[in-house]
Amino acid sequence: MANSSSTSIRLADAWRNRAISVKAISFALIGAINTVVDYSVFLLARAALKNITASLGLLAAPSSSRGTLLLIAANVVAWLVAVTGSYIMNSSITFAAESGRKLRWRAYAAFVASGVAGLTANTVTLIFGVQVFLLPVWLVKAVAILASFVVNFSLSHFVVFRQSAATYRPAVSA
Repeated sequence: MANSSSTSIRLADAWRNRAISVKAISFALIGAINTVVDYSVFLLARAALKNITASLGLLAAPSSSRGTLLLIAANVVAWLVAVTGSYIMNSSITFAAESGRKLRWRAYAAFVASGVAGLTANTVTLIFGVQVFLLPVWLVKAVAILASFVVNFSLSHFVVFRQSAATYRPAVSA
């Protein structure tokens, strides 16, 4: 119970001091850069995988299953490229105080692991949008990126880059 009370106090203090909103804006700006990377790599990977599988006669599954597998594969490739850039920029800018502006393999692994939830939200949104709602891939991919933003920022702020209780210092109220 004391831990949830401490968390509530920290959240209220962060909100009053706009720390969360400033971080969310920084995270979003970095996310905008990564969106261009993600989207570009996705389109390139999708085209490349489509050409490779067609020319090699791979994926002998039915056309709809093959399309789903290509979407998932292209999405994972795009995510892997984008998540690496995101970790580097967010460690250096958004969460610089928490990370000490140092890149660490352990923190990268935690960032990637937490990003799997964002990747899952992104991929599920993509598949449902295209196959259930029959929307164009380019539109659904944009919505999928937004869904993963919400998941990724929440996990980055509250899990991956959270300050330990030993280093947390609440702001002095006026």
